[in-house]
Amino acid sequence: MQTPPEHAYPTHWEADVVLRDGGTARIRPITTDDAERLVSFYEQVSDESKYYRFFAPYPRLSDRDVHRFTHHDYVDRVGLAATIGGEFIGTVRYDRINEQGLPAKNPEDDQAEVAFLVQDAHQGRGVASALLEHIAAVARERGIRRFAAEVLPANSKMIKVFTDAGYTHKRTFEDGVVRLEFDLEPTEQSMAVMRGREQRAEARSVQRLLAPGSVAVIGTGRTPGGVGRTALRSLLDSGFTGRVHAVNHAFPEDLQRLDPEDVPAVRTLREITDPVDLAVIAVPADSVPDVIRDCGEHGVQGVLVLSSGYAEAGPDGRERQRALLRQARSYGMRLIGPNAFGLINTAPDVRLNASLAPQMPGAGHIGLFTQSGAIGIALLSGLHARGPGDGGIAGISAFVSAGNRADVSGNDLLQYWYEDPDTDVVILYLESIGNPRKFARLARRTAAVKPVVVAKGARHNGTAPPGHAVPTVRVPDSTVAALMRQAGVIRVDTVTELIDAGLLLASQPLPAGPRIAILGNSESLALLAYDACLTEGLRPQRPRVLASAATPDDFRSALAEALSADGCDAVVVTAIPWVGEGAAVSPGGSEGAALADALRTAAAAHPEKPVTVVHLAMDDLAQTLAAPAPAPAPAPSAESSAPAPDQAACPEPAARTINPAPAPAPAPPPPPIPPAPSHFPRPPAPTGPPPTLAARQATPARDAEAGIPRRPRREPLRIPAYPAAERAVRSLAEAVRYAAWRREAADPGRVPEYDDIQEAAAGADIERLLDGLGPDVPTSRSVPVPPQDAEALLARYGIHTLPVLPAPDPDTAVRAAARLGYPVALKTTAPHLRHRPDLGGVRLDIAGEAELRRTYAELTDYLGSPEELRPVVQSMVPRGVDTVVRAAIDPAAGAVLSFGLAGAPSQLLGDIAHRLIPATDREVAEQIRSIRAAPLLFGWRGSQPVDTAALAELLLRVSRLVDDHPEVVGVDLEPVVVAAQGLSVLGATVRLARPPATTDLGPRRLPVY
Repeated sequence: MQTPPEHAYPTHWEADVVLRDGGTARIRPITTDDAERLVSFYEQVSDESKYYRFFAPYPRLSDRDVHRFTHHDYVDRVGLAATIGGEFIGTVRYDRINEQGLPAKNPEDDQAEVAFLVQDAHQGRGVASALLEHIAAVARERGIRRFAAEVLPANSKMIKVFTDAGYTHKRTFEDGVVRLEFDLEPTEQSMAVMRGREQRAEARSVQRLLAPGSVAVIGTGRTPGGVGRTALRSLLDSGFTGRVHAVNHAFPEDLQRLDPEDVPAVRTLREITDPVDLAVIAVPADSVPDVIRDCGEHGVQGVLVLSSGYAEAGPDGRERQRALLRQARSYGMRLIGPNAFGLINTAPDVRLNASLAPQMPGAGHIGLFTQSGAIGIALLSGLHARGPGDGGIAGISAFVSAGNRADVSGNDLLQYWYEDPDTDVVILYLESIGNPRKFARLARRTAAVKPVVVAKGARHNGTAPPGHAVPTVRVPDSTVAALMRQAGVIRVDTVTELIDAGLLLASQPLPAGPRIAILGNSESLALLAYDACLTEGLRPQRPRVLASAATPDDFRSALAEALSADGCDAVVVTAIPWVGEGAAVSPGGSEGAALADALRTAAAAHPEKPVTVVHLAMDDLAQTLAAPAPAPAPAPSAESSAPAPDQAACPEPAARTINPAPAPAPAPPPPPIPPAPSHFPRPPAPTGPPPTLAARQATPARDAEAGIPRRPRREPLRIPAYPAAERAVRSLAEAVRYAAWRREAADPGRVPEYDDIQEAAAGADIERLLDGLGPDVPTSRSVPVPPQDAEALLARYGIHTLPVLPAPDPDTAVRAAARLGYPVALKTTAPHLRHRPDLGGVRLDIAGEAELRRTYAELTDYLGSPEELRPVVQSMVPRGVDTVVRAAIDPAAGAVLSFGLAGAPSQLLGDIAHRLIPATDREVAEQIRSIRAAPLLFGWRGSQPVDTAALAELLLRVSRLVDDHPEVVGVDLEPVVVAAQGLSVLGATVRLARPPATTDLGPRRLPVY
C-alpha cells in the first residue's frame, strides 16, 4: 500500500455527483482553509441534528473542534464535504481505530469509525448516501476494510443510510446506542444499490431539464432575428405550457413586455420573482460566466448554453469550457452544451422546443440524442419528411443536441430513457464516448427493454472532434462495432440508416426469427428484396409476385396469407403503381391510400409479426402508412379470411411464385459453425413468443420485474415504407438480430466461480510488483511483468504456462533438454522473431542431444548470434490448433477479451473475436464460434475436433483475472495449442499499471471532459 506524505491533498477524491432530486453537489476533501465554512455550516444545522451527531446538546463548535475537523492526514483521519455554491451542505469523516476502539496509526488496523452530518435543508436529497459511497472508496484505498458507526435509535434516517447501502453488516444494541459494523468490500447488492441510485438521480436531472415549469431566455435580442430571439420564438410557437421570460441587460428600463411575442421582459434574472427552472443562454462567451453566476444565485436548476466560442475554438476555448462546467456544477446545475442546438420535449403537458429548430416535431415514441447540431437538423428533417404530425410513425418523445457535451451526455439520456414510458426506441448520434465502460453498461441494460440505435462519427481517424476531450481509440472500428453488438446496441453507419431502423423498431413488433416472406406486384423489386435478404443473412422464402393488375384486395389477401403461415416471421411487401380494369380504387381515393388501408387491415389481424413496405413512385402510399390511423375494425374471422373452396382448388390467377436460383431451403437447421462473417451472425432458431415493441404485451413480466412502467398496448397500424428494397431489408435485418439478442439476453450465462483461483494472493503479488516500480510511475504507463512473475501471477488463476528454459549456448541447451525430457523444441525469443515460425526461428520434435546441437548450430548460423536470438528450450506438446488469447484495457472500449487463431488468420486477415469483460460462459462459447476460421476447431474436412471446452475455460479465467484486478492492463497468451484433450500455453506476457483514480466500478460521479 502506497502511503502518501502527510497532508498531501488527494485531488482525485474530488467528484461532482447527482443527488436524488436531480441537482448536483461537489464532494471534496476538507482542508485547513475550510474553518469558516465548517462553522457556518454547523450554525445552520438544527439542534436535533446536532444531538443525533454528538449524543448531547452541542450548540456550537469549539476552536479545538474546528481544528480537529479541518486537519487531516488523509490516511488515518479523513474528512469529506459535500458543497453547493462553495458552502458545506454535508460532511463525513472517518478515524482509523484498533480492536479496542482507540485511535490507531498502524496500517494493520483495518477498521475505522465513521460519522455524518447533513444540513437539515438538504436532508432527503441523498447527500449522506453519496458521501458514504465516496468515504468507503477512500477508506478502501487507504487499507481500511470495515466501518463502525454508533447511532442513536431515534436517528432512523441515518440507520437507513447504512443498512440500505448493500454492504454486509452487523447490528448490535448496547448502552442505548445502535452499533453498526459493515465490510467495505463491494458486494453484488451494494453495486446494484449504487447503480440504482445513480440511474434514478441522473434520470431525474434530465427530467428537470426536459420538463421545466418556467424558462428564461437570456440574450433575447431587442429586434427579430439572432440566436436568442429565435430560441424564444421556437419556445412560444411550440405551445410551451410553462412560464416564459425574455432577459437582456440592454432592454430599456421601462420595457415590461416584449412585442410581438408578448412575454415578460426583464434586464436580469433578479427581476423575476418566480422560480426559473431552465435558463437558455444565448450571449457571447465572455458574458456567460456572469450569467451562470446570476442563474446559480437565483436557484436555476439547469442551463442550456447555445453560445459558441468554447472548446471547438481551440485551447483557450477549452479552458473556458472547463471553467464554465466548474462554475455551473458549483451551483448544483446541470449543463447542456456549450455550442448546443437545443432540446425538445413533445409531451402534451410540456410542449417544449428550446432549440433552434424552425418547427416543433410531431409527438411520438423515438428519443433522439446528437452531439452535432447539423446531424440534429438532418435527423429532425428526415423524420418530419417520413411522418409529420403528432402520432405519426416518425414522431419523437424528446430530442437533445448537446454540442460540446461538457456535462449532459448520451449516458445521461440513456439513464432517462431507460424508464421513460413514452420512449420506445433510442437513437444516438455520437462523435465520441467519454465514459465507454459506463456507456456499454447502460446501453446493455437499456437494450434489454427497448432498442438502442447508434451511429458514430469520427470512427477511423482515432481523434475526437473539436470540443471533445476523450481517450484515443486503439482498437479498430470493426471491434468497437462488435462490442456494441454484444451490448445489444444496433450499430449503423449513416443518418439515413438511423432513421430507417428507428422507424421500423418504433412501429413494428420484433420478428420471431429470420424467415422472411416477400410479396408484391413487381418481380424485379421482389428479386431485389430477396437478394438483399440473403446479403443480410436472413432466410427469405420464394417471392410471391402478384399480377400487375392486382388490386388492394389482392394485396390484402396475399399479406394475410403470408402472415398466417407458421414458417413466416416477417413480411416485405413491394409495390409499384398498378394498371387494371374496374374500380380498384374507391371514388375520390388514391391508389396509395387504398393499398395502405388494405395492408393495415391484414397487418392488424397479426400484430405479432412485422410488416414493411418497399414502394416505387407511390409517395401517397408511404404518407398514408406513416400517418396515425383510426382504430382498426374487428379482425376477420378465419372463415372470412380463408380462400373460397373454388379458389383453393385452383391457383389464383393474379399471383405467381418465382424461383430465384439458387433457392434456399425453407428453413434449414443452423449449421454447427456459422459460415457467415461475425458482422452478420446467423440468428438462432426462435424459441417462445417474440418480444415486441409496438405490442408490449409480449414482455410485461420482464418489464414489471425491472420496475419499468409500460403504457397500454398500441396496435401496430403504422407501417414503415422505404423507397429502396435494400434499406427496408437492412432495417428488418437489424430488428431480427436485435430480437435474437433480446432472447439471448434473457439468459446471458454466468461468470463461473473456480475454486482454485487465489484472488487475494494475486492481489498481493500485483501490489508487490507495483510497489517495486516506485511511486512516480504515472497511471497511464504500463510495464511488462518479468516472465517468472507473470507465470506465477497467471498460476494464481489456474493458467499454467509450459516451462521455458534459457539456452544461451549449446551445452546449456542440452542440459535444459535433459531436464525437460526429449523430444523438445528450440526457438528464438528475440522480439523481431517472436511468433514468426516462417522465418525458421522455431525447430520442433528434436529427439536427442546430437540433433539438438546440430539444430542449435544451424539456427545461430542462419539467424544470428545467441545473444541476439535469445534461444530457449521447451517441451513438445500434443499436436493441435494454434490460437491466441488476449485481454487488454482500451481507453475507448474498456476491458476487452480477444480470441483468434495464431498466425495469418489473426495477423493478416484480422479474424479475431472480441467480448467485453467480464465475459460469461455463453458469451465465450459464442466468441469461439464467431471467428471465420472456427471450423478448424470443430473437425473441418475430417480433422479431429479440439477441446473447445478447455479453451472456453481459459478465456473465462483470463477474463476473471482482468476483471478482478484493474491493475492488469494486458495479458497475451500466444500460442495456445488446443489439442483433442486439453491445451498448452506456450508463451505468456502480462502488463501492469497503476489503476486510474476512478473507474466505472468506483463511487458514482459525473465525468469531467
